[in-house]
Amino acid sequence: MLEDVQASSGVLGTLELLRVQRDGVVLHARLNRPQKRNSVSDALLAQLHTLFLNLPGDVRAVVLSGEGEHFCAGLDLSEVSERSVVEGIHHSRAWHAAFEAMQFGPVPVLAVLHGAVVGGGLELAAAAHLRIAERSAFYALPEGQRGIFVGGGGSVRISRLIGVARMTDMMLTGRVFDAAEGQALGVSNYLVDDGQGLAKALELARRIAGNAPLSNYAITQALPRIAELSPGEGLFVEALMSSIAQGDDAAKQRVRDFLEKRAAKVGKA
Repeated sequence: MLEDVQASSGVLGTLELLRVQRDGVVLHARLNRPQKRNSVSDALLAQLHTLFLNLPGDVRAVVLSGEGEHFCAGLDLSEVSERSVVEGIHHSRAWHAAFEAMQFGPVPVLAVLHGAVVGGGLELAAAAHLRIAERSAFYALPEGQRGIFVGGGGSVRISRLIGVARMTDMMLTGRVFDAAEGQALGVSNYLVDDGQGLAKALELARRIAGNAPLSNYAITQALPRIAELSPGEGLFVEALMSSIAQGDDAAKQRVRDFLEKRAAKVGKA
């Protein structure tokens, strides 16, 4: 059962642009600017960064969602028009730092997508490890029509999700993909009916939280880095990561449980 994190609980309770809740070892953070379709202002970006730098040590998974009718409509353009080139570089790098803290933080992150997942909102979603989309979700990169360029890591993360050609199409023409198209393209891992995204994400987060923490860390940290290496280098890093993971006491216990028939067999949930 989700319970709000209070201000007295520390820094996470002071993030007024995020509604932070706990369900045991699962933390739920909800973007809380519904009147702005949860567009990312500098203040919201800073609070997202603070969140992922200050996760409690007992949290094992994070669910990220949006308050109101939309996940996130992207960058708050009201803060962009008067920036200089140098200021723009620093601003983009602030997005990179916040999303790096999320993608390469201590625990897996699941994003619940509904309504607008646009521009910087899609960049934010792409930094999560798993994405659960509701049928209302739609995806767009309107930067080309705004005279700007992606600056929150989208050129790296989104292009890897859907391919450079599709991302180019979205940016040049303003093409919009609906939830079903996004699922087929690999934007989302799961597609559920409207209103069911958070429940599905929490279900998955609890399942993930039951894994050995070192195994989860290896999956979220090593896989994306191995993908960037040459095959020979990747195989070597895989061998190192595999040996580290299987040497963990928790992993040894789980293998014993399986061999002694105390663990569930693989099958559909």
